[in-house]
Amino acid sequence: MPETEAHVLWQALQFEGLIWLITAALLAGFVRGFSGFGSALIFMPLAGQFLPPLWCVMTLVAMDIFGPVPNLPRAYRDGRPMMILWMILGMGLALPLGLLVLGQMDTLLFRYLVSGIALSAPLALIAGFRIRAAFLTPKVLFGAGVCGGFLGGISGMPGPPVIILHMASRLAPAIIRANTMIYLFLFDLSLLLSMALSGDLVALPVVIGLVLLVPSMLGNIAGGYIFNPEKETFYRWVAYIVTLAAAVGSLPLWD
Repeated sequence: MPETEAHVLWQALQFEGLIWLITAALLAGFVRGFSGFGSALIFMPLAGQFLPPLWCVMTLVAMDIFGPVPNLPRAYRDGRPMMILWMILGMGLALPLGLLVLGQMDTLLFRYLVSGIALSAPLALIAGFRIRAAFLTPKVLFGAGVCGGFLGGISGMPGPPVIILHMASRLAPAIIRANTMIYLFLFDLSLLLSMALSGDLVALPVVIGLVLLVPSMLGNIAGGYIFNPEKETFYRWVAYIVTLAAAVGSLPLWD
């Protein structure tokens, strides 16, 4: 290994707060493994306590891009490709604008933003509104993708619009899990490509994310192993509670 790469890896392993980031990655992966979502909602509020905004996003992408891989074959079988395609088209349109705003954001505002999003998403789901599956037209899915792409760009959390839309539908739990998992995976690929093309990627947060890949993947495997569509309500409430706890506990008010 070249000296520079070894040095960056050493910096990552010595990074202050790494043990908390590892814990957050494991927990986020576990929730995503059985629910199809939740990794960014859990990880980002916690990571914001230790990393600047752009670093948070880079670390999340490096960690999250491989974590769901063990569960993707099943998600591909269960998902609805055309629904995912419309969401990805909208996401790709809005992502660059979100990244532009993120580049101008200070750390304190970022922490309040990610905690606010992580709080509002489960609360919106707990409110319990429902829509008919027929409402999920290409235009609606495209719009959710646009909102998700912008939110993902400014906060690293592209999931809430898509998750809320799916969870409010009458779609089967396996389809909801599959669609959201594949959408989030493709968002990570898009975000990584956008940052690479713009020259914004920094070695240290990427290496930290790769270090977190192991606990994230272990969490995904464990969560996928216990997934059972018949326990949909239980999984939802576990995801809600963990997300709310991470968001509240990470508010800058407690510093």
